[in-house]
Amino acid sequence: MTIFLRLLTDKDKGLNLLAGCSALRAGTVDDRIYQVPPVSFRLVPGAPFAYWVTETLRHAFLHLPPLQTDERAAVIGASTKDDGRFLRLYWEILQDGGAYPPCAKGGAYSPYYAEISLIIRWKDDGHEAKTFVSDYRARRGWSPHWKAELHNPHYYFRPGLTWPRRTQGGLSFRAMPQGCIFADKGPAAFVANDASDSLLALLALLNSQAFGLLVSLQMAFGSYEVGVIQRTAVPNITSEQETTLVALARRAWSLKRTLDTVEETSHAFALPAALRAHLGDYDPLVIATELARIQSEIDAIAFDLYGFSEADRAAARAGHASPENEGEGNGAEDEDEEDESTAAFDKTAGLLSWAAGVAFGRFDWRLATGERAAPSEPEPFDPLPMKSPGMLPDGAEPFHRHAGILVDDPGHPHDLARLLEEVLIRVDAPVPSDVRRWLQREFFPSHLQRYSKSRRKAPIYWPLATEDGSYTLWVYYPTLSSETLYSAINDFVEPKLKQVGQAAAALRNRQAARSREEDRTLEALQILECELIELRDALLRIAPTYRPNHDDGVQITAVPLWPLFRHKPWQKVLKDTWAKLEKGDYDWAHLAMAYWPGRVRDKCKADKSLAIAHNLEHLYVEPEPNPAKARARKKGGNE
Repeated sequence: MTIFLRLLTDKDKGLNLLAGCSALRAGTVDDRIYQVPPVSFRLVPGAPFAYWVTETLRHAFLHLPPLQTDERAAVIGASTKDDGRFLRLYWEILQDGGAYPPCAKGGAYSPYYAEISLIIRWKDDGHEAKTFVSDYRARRGWSPHWKAELHNPHYYFRPGLTWPRRTQGGLSFRAMPQGCIFADKGPAAFVANDASDSLLALLALLNSQAFGLLVSLQMAFGSYEVGVIQRTAVPNITSEQETTLVALARRAWSLKRTLDTVEETSHAFALPAALRAHLGDYDPLVIATELARIQSEIDAIAFDLYGFSEADRAAARAGHASPENEGEGNGAEDEDEEDESTAAFDKTAGLLSWAAGVAFGRFDWRLATGERAAPSEPEPFDPLPMKSPGMLPDGAEPFHRHAGILVDDPGHPHDLARLLEEVLIRVDAPVPSDVRRWLQREFFPSHLQRYSKSRRKAPIYWPLATEDGSYTLWVYYPTLSSETLYSAINDFVEPKLKQVGQAAAALRNRQAARSREEDRTLEALQILECELIELRDALLRIAPTYRPNHDDGVQITAVPLWPLFRHKPWQKVLKDTWAKLEKGDYDWAHLAMAYWPGRVRDKCKADKSLAIAHNLEHLYVEPEPNPAKARARKKGGNE
């Protein structure tokens, strides 16, 4: 029998150690003292010093089957070795014909449901990615087979459960819809025949406090590795228990998804929080209360299934983790953190952002007026839609017809500020008094933050402005083409220049008759005229060689326009990206081929994955195999 003293949560460890030793000598009861035979540690996979739980709990690994059986599997997923090249946020790509399936790649703590924002470049069954990772391994002297990095491809596209390997919030399993590829940082679990009820029942059990405690016994550094999940015990259940767990898990999934219906970057988005009541009750506090009740019911069922004693239940409820991690928030930082996009947005900003989306033709205002009913809720493992319920359906009449460009220009028929006000009036929402000021100062920083996730920045409303921001063109990324900049010049900048020039000429002709106010107006018009000329000339310099391709993603596509973005943080990102593009770091991009075709084509001859990316596989020259070295003859051997 070995004696252990547990002082991890005690602030004054020296004093409490002395108190514990005194209690031990006196034979008195002390909750910090544990006496455990070391041989019992072998009951837990890896034989950790799990001294703080009961013998019964350690025996769970002996008497119950592990998660990994003939009927279940937990597996690691794909590692592209260049996520910037192969991953996108789903709104960066238009209709893709299956070339960009969703990619579950970890993320923040979120049990039962979590938005999957990422997609992965997988054209021709991942031919480019498979070639790239094979070459990546070969260059390092490793086995070149792509399956050594793009693990378990036979599980791709199946419905399952996924979880982030490392999060600050703890272990959380969520439903993974059919049609996804999953990553090494977002492993996945599957059941035989992809049975949805079996998956939902398993989802409930794996999110229980009981399962979490059994996992924590095996933890060393807060990383929820596949092997740990595979070895953790899962109780057998009856059909009646399965029915109960399925209903609870489905309801928890539905409630968590409902919270996402106000997030405009989510596949579940319907309306902003300020208008969400138009589609029925929406009260996050009520939802949180029901989720807590559901979790409590699941925990009670799981405790009974595992046969936990009251002491074991108390340990699970207290969130006891392994001694190495206690007090550290269940592990290290999220491996796939949500960047700054996790910050809360107030209702007014969310409402105005949605109104801008309506003006651009992205979102459907009719959900707020009742002219269109919201689609029914999908099932947890249904494939993700190309468009969220709140987006304007294909073929529907937009709120305002335009050619992909709106403008901040009072009186203009495509004036974005006026359109925002018209949208709000249409849905009977209050119209703020400073819409234009918000548009000029707050919209893009907020939009950039909202549309930045998983280490990618992908704003879709682009403000291209004069130097002082007095005139701004708002370009809608999904409609961007090689003709967009010419349209900006011909349909917006040149007419504005003509208008400003005529107004300035009229005031100049008044000469001495001008008032002091008219002098100030003339000066402002002359400054604006100069800035408009600079904007026009900049667009004219860029337009002839600008060949945008959405396949490159937002950031690279926006790079040639970096001088015209006035938001300094975004401008710096684009300027730095341009420098890397010039250097050749992103020669897989279509934009690199547009600007440096000779360099890229030369690289395609030696880099097969690059050749595939540019549909130039015929240029690739297979290297000569290294000749086998002749074996030296032994001296004295037979001729």
